[in-house]
Amino acid sequence: MQGRILIMAGSDSGGGAGIQADIKTVTVLGGFGMTAITALTAQNTLGVQAVMPVSPAFIVAQMRCVMDDLGVDAFKSGMLDRAEVIEAIANVLLTSADIPYVLDPVMVAKGGAALLHDSALATLKARLLPLATVLTPNIPEAEALLGHGIAGRAEMVPAARALLALGPRAVLLKGGHMEGDELLDVLVQADGTVQEFVSRRIHTRHTHGTGCTLASAIATGLGQGMSLPDAVIRARDYVLRAIAAAPGYGAGAGPLNHGAGGMALGH
Repeated sequence: MQGRILIMAGSDSGGGAGIQADIKTVTVLGGFGMTAITALTAQNTLGVQAVMPVSPAFIVAQMRCVMDDLGVDAFKSGMLDRAEVIEAIANVLLTSADIPYVLDPVMVAKGGAALLHDSALATLKARLLPLATVLTPNIPEAEALLGHGIAGRAEMVPAARALLALGPRAVLLKGGHMEGDELLDVLVQADGTVQEFVSRRIHTRHTHGTGCTLASAIATGLGQGMSLPDAVIRARDYVLRAIAAAPGYGAGAGPLNHGAGGMALGH
């Protein structure tokens, strides 16, 4: 079980999130990770210090040369900071509409730095959401996409359905930003199916890269031929195990232990 996963996202010099987390995740889960880097960041567990953009033309060049030679079983996107980057990636994805695409709408880093320009939000909604097999927002990202707040757990399913109406074939709304010891994630699919996933919260500051990791794990599952619910179940289990085994590095939001998460799953 392999799965060729092409990831369009930013680089994290601290190794906890972004392309670095994506590659670790895909590899540990038995897939083959390939990348189109959208931006370089100088960051650590305390936050993003600087961002160096990559030109849209070079992002497309990375995607095309990989697709033309190695082939792709699933796409995943993370940090897409500018409207012109989103437009360029959308144009490529339009030529591969039959390949699963996991859209993680990365907007803000754990340390608070904005990773999506305000002017790019409308482009993300118009161009990429309709192409997504599954959209994986956390609560703040979902609120930004919807333009209104999500006050509590009871509003998660209606919010996920509202996000589904924006065009993706499925939405996994992640409830980690909600209060309480239980974590609730909601998966809503275009056929009306609603599934709720509940787990115990691990109280730790070492959660840097959880969103990137979860989305890449889902993409790996889809690229390996798993159903979306099964890919989500494996991905959630993997992330929880990786958080539980976090190495404790850094003075801020520390990274997960991607290798330990995979070993616990038999990978």
